[in-house]
Amino acid sequence: MTTSSLITHHSSPEIPVIAIDGPSASGKGTVAALVARELGFHYLDSGAIYRVTALAALRAGISLDDEDALAQLAGQLDVRFDNGEIWLAGEKVGDDVRSEASGNAASRIAALPRLRQALLEFQRSFRTAPGLVADGRDMGSVVFPDAALKIFLTASAEVRAERRYKQLIEKGIHANLSQILQDLQQRDARDSARSVAPLQKFADAHLLETSTLNIAEAVAEVLTHYRERIQLAS
Repeated sequence: MTTSSLITHHSSPEIPVIAIDGPSASGKGTVAALVARELGFHYLDSGAIYRVTALAALRAGISLDDEDALAQLAGQLDVRFDNGEIWLAGEKVGDDVRSEASGNAASRIAALPRLRQALLEFQRSFRTAPGLVADGRDMGSVVFPDAALKIFLTASAEVRAERRYKQLIEKGIHANLSQILQDLQQRDARDSARSVAPLQKFADAHLLETSTLNIAEAVAEVLTHYRERIQLAS
């Protein structure tokens, strides 16, 4: 999926969406991308949208507390997602976007109502045929409340910290496990306590606890739930 600007696109509610929400480092992004590949659907990493917005703000010297300036910035972003790569103003920024600094900054700005509103239609523009798998914090509750399937994917903070630590070490990035755990716990608290679109499991979402599951098992669970839902609807 390639998108270059915050333009509102028509998206039909008849196009199926699988919404996968959950806390940071739960594995939802990897699971969502693999489910999308299996089904031939498009994929939306909503966290990357907030991360690239945070990165743009940091580079522009905009305070992460300046809600008006951040919302204005979001409306002018030149961002493109192409074959797993992220481009900002023509520059490949995938590694910077996935850094811990961008992740923490994204968690802070994601609590700002006007910024979330500015990015809402951009996220919805990814809903194109034949379908979409979207992961984030509020995909099923706010962005795609009519999603065909809603999954709340989680794992213990300790397991998530271990996973993030291994990812960073494998990339040759220095990491401290105890610091990662502390950052995740703080981010969980922020995401759950924010007044707008807090991180929470809604009644119509399936809980998928992955502390004891590998990626393939988690993907299989999501696909099973989706196929069961499609059979019930037919």
